[in-house]
Amino acid sequence: MKPAVIIVGMVEDNFGKEGDSEEGYGRIVGPLGTFLKKCRHLSIPVIFACDSFVEGDFIFKGGMRPHAIRGSAGAAVPAGLARAQADTVLPKRRFSAFFKTDLDQTLRTIQVDTVAVGGITTDFSVVATAMDALCHDFSTIILEDLCTARSREMHEGFMDAYRRSIIYPLLKVSSADEFLDSFEHG
Repeated sequence: MKPAVIIVGMVEDNFGKEGDSEEGYGRIVGPLGTFLKKCRHLSIPVIFACDSFVEGDFIFKGGMRPHAIRGSAGAAVPAGLARAQADTVLPKRRFSAFFKTDLDQTLRTIQVDTVAVGGITTDFSVVATAMDALCHDFSTIILEDLCTARSREMHEGFMDAYRRSIIYPLLKVSSADEFLDSFEHG
């Protein structure tokens, strides 16, 4: 297994707002920072797929509030995640980190065959990125303890659905520790 970790939606504008609490987005920042340090120590590539919208973007015509405007401080990786020099930051305009980006080519260039996905939100960006990873022929792991939705119930509902996936083992749900253990022990 040659993995990479893709963290979606973790941008400054998504914190200190609705959903940022022990029940929401804020609950994964500390554990995610610790996990990413371990990944870097094991030479697992880390990719931040950051929301990067433009003023008046189509996506804001629904109920989503304008945020993460391209070039603004709000579109940056939160300081609490201690981004490393070797990490890749990938601006994304929609839910999936693969949609109209060069993520597929980047992963193939570094010979990745497996992606582990975490971040926010479970029900949109995490699942969209995981499904697109499968569609691009990457084995995929959703890091259940390193992604979150606006409520634990919503998050758990999605995790339960994908734990029972008919495409297991191509799509797995696991904890960060299980992922690291499988990497370290083959």
